[in-house]
Amino acid sequence: MSALPRTAPATSDGRAAYYERIGRQNMAPLWESLHALVPPHPRPKAVAALWKWNEVRPLVMQAGQLISAEEAVRRVLILENPGLPGSSSITSTLYAGLQLILPGEIAPSHRHTQSALRFIVEGQGAWTAVNGERTTMHPGDFIITPSWNWHDHGNATVEEGGEPVVWLDGLDIPLIQHLDAGFAENHSASTQAVVRPEGSSWARFGHNMAPVRHRVTDPSSPIFSYPYARTREALDALYQRGEIDAWDGVKLRYVNPATGGWPMPTMATFMQFLPKGFQGKTYRTSDATVFSVVEGHGTARIGEQQFRFEPRDVFVVPSWQPVQLASVDDAVLFSYSDRPVQAALNLLREERL
Repeated sequence: MSALPRTAPATSDGRAAYYERIGRQNMAPLWESLHALVPPHPRPKAVAALWKWNEVRPLVMQAGQLISAEEAVRRVLILENPGLPGSSSITSTLYAGLQLILPGEIAPSHRHTQSALRFIVEGQGAWTAVNGERTTMHPGDFIITPSWNWHDHGNATVEEGGEPVVWLDGLDIPLIQHLDAGFAENHSASTQAVVRPEGSSWARFGHNMAPVRHRVTDPSSPIFSYPYARTREALDALYQRGEIDAWDGVKLRYVNPATGGWPMPTMATFMQFLPKGFQGKTYRTSDATVFSVVEGHGTARIGEQQFRFEPRDVFVVPSWQPVQLASVDDAVLFSYSDRPVQAALNLLREERL
């Protein structure tokens, strides 16, 4: 076959007319969008942002006066990234929100294909139930709700010692929306049947052991509650042994004890300790990351911006933005990202500068 003849470049009017004709056939010229579709490096629409606890807490509490947990199903204020307005997203693949449950309330049982994490920010007396087992919530605890597991939340009455409890919700909602794979179902009862005593999953899997005939059939962790007291103990032990990284301080990732992998297949979770006076080196990663401050004060330099953080603040680092963490006093940070997805697709990149 002979080569197509070379033609003179079309005029702008000629190209516009051509684009109009192919548009009527639901077609478009790749050459007009190639550089945007295949950029030399990530160009996230999400931007670095910080939510100050002392500013958002009154608004979270006010929501408790406006709507009940049962009526709302989940009484949550979404943390929406300023660069992604109207998306209910904190990054292009992740959702974040602050959920409030008051004494005596029940957030009714449901399930969905979206995976969820709960990081407890404030308050005592609340519980969550997952797959037939309840766990009591304490500040700093990390709790998972794997995909398609029944889950409901509740709180003790004031007489029983209940107080307003707030936690950070993290979900893969935007990712599931991109995949058009979202399903949900409400339970026939407001709370699911509790079939195992509290602590059962930890007893079976939380001591570097597992039931002798356990078979892995679910990629999510069989432990759904990771107590902060144990996490903090591990960080302290490593710090005392001098295992301090110049970029991260002392940083650990949560694991699925049955596989050694991530607690859930779409979201990675971490906890790190920054000792007093820590001045971290700069790094960047392709997985955008949400941070929740557990203890201490410090700064996060993200790109050209510097944010001062204190306990219970939340901040977000977009993909491939330079990050430098520093602490004024001993600080502890919880974080989560879409790292498992990027790693599974061989897309994850990191630079330590």
